[in-house]
Amino acid sequence: MRLQKYDSYKDSGVEWLGEIPSEWEVKSLKYILSFTTGGTPSSHISGYYDGNEPWVTIADIDGKYINKTHFISKNGAKNANMILSPKGSLLYSFKLSVGQVAFTSSDVYTNEAIISIHPHKNLNLNFWYYLLPIFVIKNANTNIYGAFLLNQDLIKNSTLLFPPFQEQQKIALFLDTKTQQLDKAIKQKEKLIKLLKERKQIVINEAVTKGLDKTVTMKDSGVEWLGEIPKHWEVNKLKYIFNEINKRSETGEEELLSLSKYKGVIPKSSLDERAGMAKTLIGYKKVYYNNLVINKMQAVNGLLAVSKIEGITSPDYSVYKVKSNQYNIDYYGLLLNQSIYLSEFKKVVTGVMEGFIRLYTDDLYNIIVQVPPKQEQKQIVNFIENQTSKIDNAIDLQQKQIDKLKEYKTSLIDSIVTGKVRVYDE
Repeated sequence: MRLQKYDSYKDSGVEWLGEIPSEWEVKSLKYILSFTTGGTPSSHISGYYDGNEPWVTIADIDGKYINKTHFISKNGAKNANMILSPKGSLLYSFKLSVGQVAFTSSDVYTNEAIISIHPHKNLNLNFWYYLLPIFVIKNANTNIYGAFLLNQDLIKNSTLLFPPFQEQQKIALFLDTKTQQLDKAIKQKEKLIKLLKERKQIVINEAVTKGLDKTVTMKDSGVEWLGEIPKHWEVNKLKYIFNEINKRSETGEEELLSLSKYKGVIPKSSLDERAGMAKTLIGYKKVYYNNLVINKMQAVNGLLAVSKIEGITSPDYSVYKVKSNQYNIDYYGLLLNQSIYLSEFKKVVTGVMEGFIRLYTDDLYNIIVQVPPKQEQKQIVNFIENQTSKIDNAIDLQQKQIDKLKEYKTSLIDSIVTGKVRVYDE
């Protein structure tokens, strides 16, 4: 199959749509497709959720076909006045994650955030699978944050393109083949990125825990969970390496900082600016260049980094500096982010449930770490920076290629379902 322009076009009468193929029509959705919506049983009756009836929520829409569902009882479905969506129905989410589409692989019920378009002999639902996310969203309202808002009336009155049935079939067949090829290429690159990230972690872990010399004689560290270390290395408790800093802002006017799992210490303004903030930042902790910043609540998940910028951060963070220049702060920032140390954090955190646990300074101070010679710490950091920058560049290249493939996929679907180009048989 190949792509080229249609023989003739006409004005669609819709400003954002422009010209369309002469044989195509513009209709409201209510004149083309009929749909039903689902429901949610009362949460006050546990028996409604104790059954074998498949029930789809937005969280279950992941991929072209529904492969997993929640479950409810027959009484639960009856309580919410649900209509069963038969196998092959096209589901469309119109609340929260607006625009997600998928086909049912079996008879299912859905919740109230999903419309269900049932199979019909005069419609190729596979064509509408590609068209609906574009056209229904074009008819949506938006809130102050730019998020799409839809309701049943907006959906019913959405402007849709209606090609001849044979054209629907040809478009759907072509897009099935082409998007599968593109998705396969994207997945291959995503797999490569995953392998590169794993390789990066291996490089860091081996360097900070065993050093750079593969031939060096090893010795027992004397710490069971730490294992062997190079013979010329020492071990020590962190209380002999770090001093906690607890300087507070008097004005609250400094740059507010946050911790990112992959980017380290960054300005909070570079994150979601809608996130809640305290009324005043007076009393927030000061952070200086080359301070180690640890999120006490998320330390077990590796949320710690050496800051390369100055500012202030939440009192729920801990801030440290090294006691002397014989300790390289970047080395210890890398070391403490390794799995063996995150496991130690989990052993000593204080709290009884997730969300309330804290890694306090006294507990951190009692953790034992490797202490390579000063010069070797620097060599290890330099080696890691050199090696990981190469890996990061390779990851960045693959990610850019993924972004281009996704952009091409979106553009291809848009141009075909809007009639800008036609699918021709070779």
